[in-house]
Amino acid sequence: MTDERKDAVEAALDLLVYAPLGFALEARGLLPKFVERGKNQVTMAKMVGQFAVQQGQVEANKRLGPVQEQVEAVLADLGLVPRGTAAPSSSAPPPAPADDRAPSADVAPVVELVPEPEPEADEVPLDPTALAIPDYDSLAASQVVPRLRALEPEELEAVRAYESAGRGRKTILNRITQLQNG
Repeated sequence: MTDERKDAVEAALDLLVYAPLGFALEARGLLPKFVERGKNQVTMAKMVGQFAVQQGQVEANKRLGPVQEQVEAVLADLGLVPRGTAAPSSSAPPPAPADDRAPSADVAPVVELVPEPEPEADEVPLDPTALAIPDYDSLAASQVVPRLRALEPEELEAVRAYESAGRGRKTILNRITQLQNG
């Protein structure tokens, strides 16, 4: 038998006979170690998964929170849901600790219902093309409200006067009053 054949036979014996025999003899001692390693891997995967879900919820709330608040405010203004009854999402993470900083500019404040201002008797209806919001008459209240924040005080007053003299949509008038008051 040549040396190459002898090496191949020994390698086959190692792989097919001695290794399984050695594993069978050591399996009893190695089994607890394998179980422990498997449990550690599952625990680590669970922690990584929970972290990923929490980060996803934080990012989703960061992106959708202002929109959700605006929708809730508009629905409350339209009288479709009672004010202040919006339940927090059960999947949302716990609120962040209190912060002494001023509220973020991208978070919409809660719109409160205020009495509709009475139109002034000497008020002259405006031309809708003179308003700072293009195509004002073709827009729904839900389309106008988000645009009000960007207006200058005199533009806001012009929209208030036009809306009061015309359709008198309370959602728009309430939001204007809120912006004018502060």
